[in-house]
Amino acid sequence: MSDVQEIPGGFDAPGAVPAATVAGDGGNNFELPNFKAAVGKGAAGGPIELLKDVDLNVKIELGRTRMLIEDVLRLAEGSVVELDKLAGDPVDVYVNDQLVARGEVLVLNDNFCVRINEIVTASEEN
Repeated sequence: MSDVQEIPGGFDAPGAVPAATVAGDGGNNFELPNFKAAVGKGAAGGPIELLKDVDLNVKIELGRTRMLIEDVLRLAEGSVVELDKLAGDPVDVYVNDQLVARGEVLVLNDNFCVRINEIVTASEEN
């Protein structure tokens, strides 16, 4: 006798999620849902909805500079640090340390923001 029974039919029934029955050592049975079918019938957005709660590390480099430790220790609130880029220069947008886009820094309602001008594909990155 097999420990795992076949998944019953019914894939064509709308909204049906077939299950497999697995027999445990003591003869106790429990139902395993068919996760593949559940994902396929997910929310309106389809499988992409599964990713909506995933945290990503987004990094935008506005510029770079070199400073002596002595100068870093003198930094205080209101200090100005000069960067190697000019206003309006393009900036790179990284997601999980992977270059995904290029854009430009804007100021909107006293907040800095980035307007995406170009999405970078894997072949363009190198």
